[in-house]
Amino acid sequence: MDHDHSHHDHSMHGAASMPGMGEEQMRCSMNMLFTWDYRNVCVVFRQWQITSELSLFFTLLGIVALVAGYEALREGIRRYEAATTKRAESVPRDPPEHADEPDPDPESQSEAGAVAENTPLFLRSGQNRDDITSRAHAIKAVLYGVQNFYAFMIMLIFMTYNGWIMIAVSIGAALGYFIFGKRTTAIKDTACH
Repeated sequence: MDHDHSHHDHSMHGAASMPGMGEEQMRCSMNMLFTWDYRNVCVVFRQWQITSELSLFFTLLGIVALVAGYEALREGIRRYEAATTKRAESVPRDPPEHADEPDPDPESQSEAGAVAENTPLFLRSGQNRDDITSRAHAIKAVLYGVQNFYAFMIMLIFMTYNGWIMIAVSIGAALGYFIFGKRTTAIKDTACH
């Protein structure tokens, strides 16, 4: 039995008619230079591909919303930090290590008593400033990680080097700052977004 297949044509002449092959399935366009061409641009993922003017329009709207959402996240973190600082300041300090020794500063005793009286009962039971600040710090560390992941994803979106997408990122940042950044300065404190 002869197994020589050299006479068979293994080319893909009919590839365009096969599902998932040919012109119908367009490859992601990866540009390392600035461009305005939007056709076949993949935004971060292969599944997020711009194939028409309509998909470009919805992509740009989505990017504006994503970047504005980043500014909302930043504002939420700022508010959380302010609330935990305020809460920690409202809780009385730990009692001195040597509780039987008198505090040399009688004024601090009266302040501690006033704070203890003004602190809601549910905050007094078993909580002290150190407990609150260490829990808040752990939560802030997680939020910091989420914020950095978000910022780097925005950076990757920007790095498509597509002018339309870059403009959408900038508009989203401006819109997000306009809506959520009323209490902050316009100066950025991070290098990446």
